[in-house]
Amino acid sequence: MPRPGLRSKSQLRKKLSTPGNRVVSHYWRKKPTRAKCAICKRPLQSVPRLRPAKMVKTQNTARRANRMESGRYCSKCLQKLIKETVWSQKTS
Repeated sequence: MPRPGLRSKSQLRKKLSTPGNRVVSHYWRKKPTRAKCAICKRPLQSVPRLRPAKMVKTQNTARRANRMESGRYCSKCLQKLIKETVWSQKTS
């Protein structure tokens, strides 16, 4: 019987063969969903699908694209936002 924290269906189970030729089940957490744009809900590019503990261990440059607000908006929505703010500043 697995320990209580592993009894939920949120655990990914894999059957593995040990060197002693026994088949045992190993448990993994499922991969998280892709990061999505806050406006159009499309998946963000260059944002890895990692659990928070592994995300902390990655480099800052590997966590997101090299532009402002890249972890929140996709490139098209960010371009629209920038254009809207520039136009609103010019008209007022």
